[in-house]
Amino acid sequence: MQASFRLLTKRRFLPLFITQLLGAFNDNLFKNAMVLFVVYSVYSDERAETWFSAIATGVFILPFFILSALSGQLADQRDKSAIIRIVKAAEIVIMGVGAAGLALAWWGMAIHSIAIPLMLLALFAMGIHSTFFGPIKYAILPQHLHDDEVLGGTGLVEAGTYIAILAGTILAGIIPVEVAAAGVVVTAVVGYITGRQVPPAPPMGRCDPLDYHFVRASIRLVKGTMHIPRLFLAIMAISFFWTIGAVLFIQFPPLVKNVLTADKSVASLFLAIFSVGIALGSVAINRMLQGTVSAKFGPSSVIAMGVCLLGFHFVCANWAGADDGHLLSFRDFLRHRDALALTGCLLGVATFGGMFVVPLYAFLTTTVEKCEAARTIAANNIVNSGAMVAGSIIALGLTMIGVPPVNQLVLVAAMCPVSAWLAWRLHKACDLHPVTV
Repeated sequence: MQASFRLLTKRRFLPLFITQLLGAFNDNLFKNAMVLFVVYSVYSDERAETWFSAIATGVFILPFFILSALSGQLADQRDKSAIIRIVKAAEIVIMGVGAAGLALAWWGMAIHSIAIPLMLLALFAMGIHSTFFGPIKYAILPQHLHDDEVLGGTGLVEAGTYIAILAGTILAGIIPVEVAAAGVVVTAVVGYITGRQVPPAPPMGRCDPLDYHFVRASIRLVKGTMHIPRLFLAIMAISFFWTIGAVLFIQFPPLVKNVLTADKSVASLFLAIFSVGIALGSVAINRMLQGTVSAKFGPSSVIAMGVCLLGFHFVCANWAGADDGHLLSFRDFLRHRDALALTGCLLGVATFGGMFVVPLYAFLTTTVEKCEAARTIAANNIVNSGAMVAGSIIALGLTMIGVPPVNQLVLVAAMCPVSAWLAWRLHKACDLHPVTV
């Protein structure tokens, strides 16, 4: 693991690491500041809160579904560092729009007619930003790192991403919305500066003409990737994981407010614990696998994740909330007799989830030619985003028919055995000939 951390001293890795970390931080600072403000300060109805949380998730995910094919083509056929500079410059403009929406919301001006639409527009644009940046941050690793550094680099990127998510999520829950508005613009500027330090990463194969017909390009890309059995299994396993994650992230704010009767700092804590857990799982699985890309721990990891989800459901179902009209503060929540069990279950969900998903991402970038890595990640993003949209629709449908968030956790846990089965099949298909990186 020390060898992996030494990558943080290398220019071929550090600028990319910082740039993606700042991007993840900014995404989550903005999104969570927006969602928590609306859930706690605008709406007072559980269904409306769930609807807004789901809409925000869907708006951010939609660009992945529409534009991932184009982003994958660009990343494989153009200099990746040049694309990073363009994307990070666009982030400054996007966050300016988002900051305007947050500021209007803080002033109480035209919240429904202007502020919320501006914030959702910026969130959609940040989804586009992440769609074009996502394939690059994985596909550039095999190009800039040595073969035996790729798994460690992937683990550091994942851990850094979730540490950044943690920081952005915590800050969104404790700082005023007007401070968040300024913070997202400043972070975008710093991200642009660090992005300019990423070394060149020219295309490694022939540059075919770009197909701008996103539907045709998406279908062709997914077909060209999913017909390979091992890639199919890896992508489907990742997709089930993110379907679970989408439902959980949608339910966290209304569940914390209406079931646990806690304020927005506790909702932020939940998202933060989830991020810490995945970061811990990312580092732990890298150490356990010792450089070998393998799914051998996948089935047990995701089954353990399901068990922790059931424990989380049980604690929530038996939670003794505050008196009517009152919300538990952060300190009051920590003093609750079931707080330790609840946070422990959630940390277990996230840690085992990180152990499950990180090797699968490394697998996607190391079992194809380097010139095809970005397109493989893009195909994965298309399928993942479709699965997450499906998860959002399921969560909305269950809410509409009256299934409370706490009971939806059981249905989410039921997805874990499917992911375990997919990971087991991948392990059987691949581990007779493991890929050592």
